[in-house]
Amino acid sequence: YALEGFSVLLIDADPQGSAQAWSSVRTKPPLFPVVGMAKPTLHQEIASVSRGYDITIIDGAPRANQLARSAILASTFILIPATPSPFDVWASLETTTLITEAQIIRPDIKAAFAINRKVGKTVIGRAVASAFADLPFPVLPAAVAQRIAFAETAEKGLTVFEVDSAYDARHDIENLAKSLPINLQQRTAA
Repeated sequence: YALEGFSVLLIDADPQGSAQAWSSVRTKPPLFPVVGMAKPTLHQEIASVSRGYDITIIDGAPRANQLARSAILASTFILIPATPSPFDVWASLETTTLITEAQIIRPDIKAAFAINRKVGKTVIGRAVASAFADLPFPVLPAAVAQRIAFAETAEKGLTVFEVDSAYDARHDIENLAKSLPINLQQRTAA
């Protein structure tokens, strides 16, 4: 989105601080700022922090807790990354419960699963959508494959769009971005 000219803010709401660590190892000027806000009041502070940005992306905590609850309430769209594994299906139950509870207060919140680290041409890779069929949110048609480029670029604080050799990874992310039901004309926070 930043490369397309949108002003983007990335909020790191995960106590692990991976997004901030990624940003701190960059040697090039950042494509977008990364702000740490791993606190349960994020949903109350998001409007003032994200003012002036076209898109605000929140990197949330992986566990269902107060931080995750606040990040969900601060969002209009929740992208739930999941690997094609029964363990992620089971773990997603907590997250989907938090989202459905938040929808009672904020019915405009939408959510979908994005398959991450998909291993192509495997039975589990093809069967993943059916594994998530019983959960209340759809699986996006675009999946992100397991690729070395993600680890290599993360180690340098880069995106896959900044490295020529990361064509396949770039393609995965472009397809995922296109499949997101986000209306950029309305500057919807995600």
